[in-house]
Amino acid sequence: MTASPSTNSIIDRVTSITKELPPQVRLIGVSKRQPASAIRAAYQAHLRDFGESMVQEAIAKQAELTDLEGLTWHLIGHLQSNKARKALEHFEWIHSVDSLKIALRLNQIAGELSRSPYCCLQVKLVPDPAKFGFSLEALWSALPQLNELQHLKIVGLMTIPPLESSIAEVEAIFRQAQMLIDQINQQEFDRLHLSELSMGMSGDYPVAIATGSTMIRLGSTLFGDRPA
Repeated sequence: MTASPSTNSIIDRVTSITKELPPQVRLIGVSKRQPASAIRAAYQAHLRDFGESMVQEAIAKQAELTDLEGLTWHLIGHLQSNKARKALEHFEWIHSVDSLKIALRLNQIAGELSRSPYCCLQVKLVPDPAKFGFSLEALWSALPQLNELQHLKIVGLMTIPPLESSIAEVEAIFRQAQMLIDQINQQEFDRLHLSELSMGMSGDYPVAIATGSTMIRLGSTLFGDRPA
């Protein structure tokens, strides 16, 4: 059966982007508000990592895609405490651990479920009322407690620049995140060994890669505009 033009377009985009990426950079297809068919198309182009913002939306898609092997699901949106259990049941990665409160909640439930998800700490490096995330002060204060969490694999940082940032401002934020990982690792915590930087979206991913990102989160670049 001939693939539809939209399927071919997604396959072409994923293939093209993948060829451009350095080997150390992991491509996450941001599939929120996209149908399961779009994920199937990207899968044909050998994409296996998909990012969702809403837990319930992701669960519905996962139910449609049980025949696809090797998918890795990344939660990239703000997580409310009452969705923590479902998130742990359905995601291997949680990029948006944005407060000590949610980290403690995830750790508690992960222990109950015998799960050990990979996590990134979402940091807000400049003031932005539209974004969640640890402030620098809150992060440094929380690090000793985060280091004690036995059921979370806290492996990196995630950051999102304010929407209206210039390229120069974006680059400065990304470089700050890279330096922050180095500063945290210099503390030689027992469990916190950060190696991942989740940063870079469709509008700024080349800058993110140039400043050390290891995971980029692309939506419209791969799938086109989201359905209304």
